[in-house]
Amino acid sequence: MKVEVILPIIISFAISAVLCPIVIPFLKRLKFGQPIRQEGPKEHLKKSGTPVMGGIVFLIGIIITSLIYLNGHKNIAPILFVTLGFGLIGFLDDFIKVVMKNPKGLLPWQKMLGQLLVTGIFALYLLKFSDVSTEAIIPFTGGKTIDMGIFFLPVFFFIVLGTVNGANFTDGLDGLCTSVTLLIAVFFTMIAIATNAGIQPVTGAVVGGLMGFLLFNVHPAKVFMGDTGSLALGGFVVATAYMLQLPLFLPMIALIYMVEILSVIIQVTYFKKTGGKRIFKMSPIHHHFELCGWSETRVVAVFSIVTTIMCLCAYLAL
Repeated sequence: MKVEVILPIIISFAISAVLCPIVIPFLKRLKFGQPIRQEGPKEHLKKSGTPVMGGIVFLIGIIITSLIYLNGHKNIAPILFVTLGFGLIGFLDDFIKVVMKNPKGLLPWQKMLGQLLVTGIFALYLLKFSDVSTEAIIPFTGGKTIDMGIFFLPVFFFIVLGTVNGANFTDGLDGLCTSVTLLIAVFFTMIAIATNAGIQPVTGAVVGGLMGFLLFNVHPAKVFMGDTGSLALGGFVVATAYMLQLPLFLPMIALIYMVEILSVIIQVTYFKKTGGKRIFKMSPIHHHFELCGWSETRVVAVFSIVTTIMCLCAYLAL
């Protein structure tokens, strides 16, 4: 059991840490630089040109490591599928923006169609081919579960799409999405070990891959993960939560994701309803704190601490 956790972490970390110094100069030569929003914080303008699409690096580590353990661990496959499925959508979006120089990327309907397709296939797997119960554990009830019944599918699509896009909005500061998701992956690894769920090789691979990537993504970032990485990580988090029957725990462990996406929804809604007024100085909310005078490293540290505390609360809630 220990080998199935420690070795995936080490292997994925090594792959990610070795590939970054190779891939970053390659992305620079191809001029795959991050376009910076002109209306964003002025301090971010100096980041223009920083290589993007770096999520490919830790995804390679996750894929290679997971494939080593795929035989005999059938529950790894659906997590890997959802992770790579959303990662592919993010890659196409990044490719259009960065390589084809189209700042709009995928059209909203194209991105949504892709996300619905990946989500639908995962739902079909859970309902028809998986031996994982679709019942969800209720927090703070000692392991009691609830069956969503006819509401399973609408709730499922809402949770999957909300989590994935919440991760996407969280990727806005150096090391933010990486750090938050790393902590969530550690939590999942602990639960996978405790429940003998058989998915610890892939959760461990995510832990190792993100640690290796963080060496180069921490402020000042040498590389950004792009939508390639953030959508993939959102897919990993929500798929793992369902494989562990923990979707109702996501508001705790992925609280930052939820706050980030809610801040955007609230800001846009209020802006439209009031004819241009804003609640936050800027959304997603990490930019609001920046404009309040917080440094990037402080925002990342605070959000990571919040995630750590919420993961501990979720552990107590099992």
